[in-house]
Amino acid sequence: MRNQRSFSLEFKRQVVEELLSGESGAAQICRRYNISASLLYHWKKQYSRGKFNNEPTQEAALKDRVAKLERLVGKLTLENEFLKRGLQNSLNGHGRNGKPSAGTGTSSAASGGDAS
Repeated sequence: MRNQRSFSLEFKRQVVEELLSGESGAAQICRRYNISASLLYHWKKQYSRGKFNNEPTQEAALKDRVAKLERLVGKLTLENEFLKRGLQNSLNGHGRNGKPSAGTGTSSAASGGDAS
């Protein structure tokens, strides 16, 4: 069985910075260090988020902020829909089971209305 290799943060940062500098292409770097292209681009994404003891790039910071805000909008939308349904059910006089609650009948005798 093959052992999984592990790389230090310093090595990962060095490889990604070499890629970003433009000294070598991605294919050359992958051959030189015997790593896959998908691993190299995974490290590049982590690097942009500041995972290798470096400052995150502004673009990555903005992407993270957008993702957090999108999750918040989704949560608030669900809460809003839930509250709307609850209000609508209470205004219609329906109980939890969807059936009209007792005492919410609208007959003219119960409301004190007179036909004459």
